[in-house]
Amino acid sequence: MRWRTPVAAGLMALTLASPLAGQEGAPATLIADQIDFTRATQVVTARGGVEIFFEGTRLRADAVIYDGQTDTVQVQGPLILTEANGRTILLADFADLSADLQDGVLRSARLVLDRQLQIAATEIVRTDGRYTQLYQTVASSCEVCADNPIPLWEIRARRVVHDQQERQLYFENAQFRVVGVPVAYLPRLRLPDPTLERANGFLSPRITSDDELGTSLHLPYFIMLGDHADVTITPWLTTGDSRTVELRYRQAFRNGAITVNSALSFDALTDDDQRGFVFADGQFNLQRDYVLDFALEGVTDPAYLVAYGFEDRDILESNLTISRARRDEYIEAGITQFASLRDGDDNETLPNTVVNAELTRRFAPDGIGGIASFSLAGSGYLRESDVDGPDGRDVTRLSASGDWRRDFILPGGVLLALEGELYADIYNTQQDSGFNQTETRLAPFAGVELRWPLLNTSDRGVRHLLEPVVQLAWSDDNGANVPNEDSAVVEFDEANLFALNRFPGNDEREVGQRMALALGYTRVDPLGWSLGVTVGRVFRDADYGQFTPGSGLDGTQSDWLLSTHLGIGDDLTLINRALYDDDFSFSANELALNWIGDAHDLTTSFTWLEADPAEGRPEDMAEWAFDAGYDFANAWGASVDWRYDFVANNPTRAGLALNYATECVDVEFSVARRYTSTTTLNPATTVGLTVSLNGFGATRNGRSYDRSCQ
Repeated sequence: MRWRTPVAAGLMALTLASPLAGQEGAPATLIADQIDFTRATQVVTARGGVEIFFEGTRLRADAVIYDGQTDTVQVQGPLILTEANGRTILLADFADLSADLQDGVLRSARLVLDRQLQIAATEIVRTDGRYTQLYQTVASSCEVCADNPIPLWEIRARRVVHDQQERQLYFENAQFRVVGVPVAYLPRLRLPDPTLERANGFLSPRITSDDELGTSLHLPYFIMLGDHADVTITPWLTTGDSRTVELRYRQAFRNGAITVNSALSFDALTDDDQRGFVFADGQFNLQRDYVLDFALEGVTDPAYLVAYGFEDRDILESNLTISRARRDEYIEAGITQFASLRDGDDNETLPNTVVNAELTRRFAPDGIGGIASFSLAGSGYLRESDVDGPDGRDVTRLSASGDWRRDFILPGGVLLALEGELYADIYNTQQDSGFNQTETRLAPFAGVELRWPLLNTSDRGVRHLLEPVVQLAWSDDNGANVPNEDSAVVEFDEANLFALNRFPGNDEREVGQRMALALGYTRVDPLGWSLGVTVGRVFRDADYGQFTPGSGLDGTQSDWLLSTHLGIGDDLTLINRALYDDDFSFSANELALNWIGDAHDLTTSFTWLEADPAEGRPEDMAEWAFDAGYDFANAWGASVDWRYDFVANNPTRAGLALNYATECVDVEFSVARRYTSTTTLNPATTVGLTVSLNGFGATRNGRSYDRSCQ
């Protein structure tokens, strides 16, 4: 019997219950331009655009001959056999297969895994739908064609076995080649296929060379501890006198996860033979929407992290916090332990143990309208030192506060805001005779604010917004003398220009009568750019001596605040903030530029702050930071970072990285110079090299460049 389509492009589908089914009750679907069936010989011949579907497996070929007596399928290529998961593809010129397509031999074939790794072979043998044996193979994830006949890297082997169930590749008599040149021979080699996300084995190594530590080979080994936990051990094979091993442990739970990063080193760089660090953090979701967060950070000495290139940290913070955030409620309780790594800091005299608890609720009061909130908070600052005075002072505080604000729209589009706050505090101070042991404080605040936004739109669609703002405020603290632990450093900017209290913490409350004036201008152009300028100042009825000169808020009138913002689409952002007096003598200036394009990104900032010993800044500060990256059109990329101290007239850090990323390999070369030095840390230069072969347990996500054949 013969079925033929009326036109060459037509298709005929035939569902067979027994032939070409592999097992009873599991039908296969055959689609072809022409199908011939000979009942006497039980032979089905399909030609022209042949497709066979069986239990998710798909076979496409020019011609297929099914022999019902032997229950085999002979396929004439070129043919494409796609597994049910869609991530394993076989291509060949000819094949003899079983009826269920799970066993057989393919000649002049290729195995493609997850559209990344290709293994070409003279012959491929499939067994039980699980094992695929490939003979005389060449494996690579690099694009190969007439223009690129030699891949960047390849693995040649006498035989390769692919275990589809375990998703592993086993190479026999393997030879690793780079640009066609043999560089290594391995009698046995096991690698994960690209579909495997987690497996025991070595990860990409890294080579570094450091002035202090010598040359090191970082060789991470990944170990699975079940489906929800793993550990990565990274020994450093070093030519110098130091010995280091890193360890990372991760575990996921039903309601959270934890991560532990640590390292242990043996060296002669300091008086301590053993040096190391432990950083652990985690988060767990508890009942009734509560969240538990914790962090543990510890290091043997302040210079260890920087010397070994882990993290440039100056403060360690260990904490345990339970919190809950809802639309109109926030609850938090926790304890935090700080440790300073800065040269000259004495952790015994710093308030390095902090205990806090807070309950805040927001509501809409009846009768007066607006939005109000009520808070209860408690905190404690403890020092290890037992001396009397600021170096040994321990403070606890219990506070209750309430605030209210309501906005009105007046005739002419004027916006009126009324607001008020009330704070009540009880302080208990130990080991400092300069303060009463128990002190109470009551601090009321009141303010009224007027804004008049004036909007104009031109014929070209340019929008101009001019907004004058005036705020009148008053507050008092009944003259209570309490220690200041959390409000020593004040930053004056557009964010707190109209705040009732400009101190960042709770130990200081702004007092007196004051008026804040500002004028803001915003221009939005339909061509995609915008400009914003805000200038403002604060006037007081008297100088209460609360603010330091470096803050820009001291005296009866503050410095002028000038803030400028320029945006060009989503690509470029320029922000400048300056504080200066009537003589244009600047006390602070901050400039930040962010420029992002298709092939580049640039972030740079310049910060200048006037000296202020009261804020722990005995000298002027002037620093320039620069970070940039560029992706070239030929798979190459470069990045650079730079930090410069204009007061010391020396750079503090510089780095350069070159990377080459294609569909089959990632290479990064970096060099970094650290110029800073301490009593236990010398300036050093570090050189690093990392090479990653894509296609083994990896994906192409984020590849910056894929070579392709024309």
